[in-house]
Amino acid sequence: MRGPAGFLLCLLLLVAPHCTEVAAQDDEPDPKMPCAKWMGGAPGYPGHNGLPGRDGRDGLKGEKGEEGAQGPKGDAGATGSRGFAGAPGAPGLPGPMGQKGEKGEAAFVHRSAFSVGLTEKPPAPNIPIRFSKIFYNEQGHYDSSTGKFLCNIPGTYYFTYHLTVYLSDVKVSLYKKDKAVIFTYDQYQNNNVDQASGSVLLHLSSGDEVWLQVYGNGNNNGIYADNVNDSTFMGFLLYPDSDDH
Repeated sequence: MRGPAGFLLCLLLLVAPHCTEVAAQDDEPDPKMPCAKWMGGAPGYPGHNGLPGRDGRDGLKGEKGEEGAQGPKGDAGATGSRGFAGAPGAPGLPGPMGQKGEKGEAAFVHRSAFSVGLTEKPPAPNIPIRFSKIFYNEQGHYDSSTGKFLCNIPGTYYFTYHLTVYLSDVKVSLYKKDKAVIFTYDQYQNNNVDQASGSVLLHLSSGDEVWLQVYGNGNNNGIYADNVNDSTFMGFLLYPDSDDH
């Protein structure tokens, strides 16, 4: 055959063996596959999960991360036990002077005292000697009209007397509540001026009276006083009774 038809037939005859060879090569089984493609069956079911593998070794320590934000404040913890006292600190500097306080009330002080002298001469015997010269009698506890001291504050008192003796002997006694407590006797020496004295501590109750008087009925009233010589009598409270005052 000649012409185009013959050319095509010749071409087909040349190409056909090559295509058959290629097809044959493509159908050869892959040795890596379990079955050749030409023998492959239906797909199988998935297998069971295998056992977990062992933990791997720790990796290298990474770089320090950035500081995170501050978390919320936690609840207060329980109070701890008291610790030991620390060593004393150094003294501080003196503070400024404070303002002057108000004047307080003074404690009450009980007072009772007298000091008197003689003006009449000679005194009569066996009656209280009236010392009418007043040296001190601020509380008025001595009565110059009677010659007696009247106790207004119960307590312990001190009494003393100093008498000038002239012209005759002197015998005097200090009385408390109509009872003689002490006696003093001085014998007069002619052409001389002498002194007789005495003192005593007494506890007095309110209303008790104390005085001096010439004792006895003889010539024992030589107590003397003038503008130069004095005969004196005095007494004062040492301390009051704590139970009553």
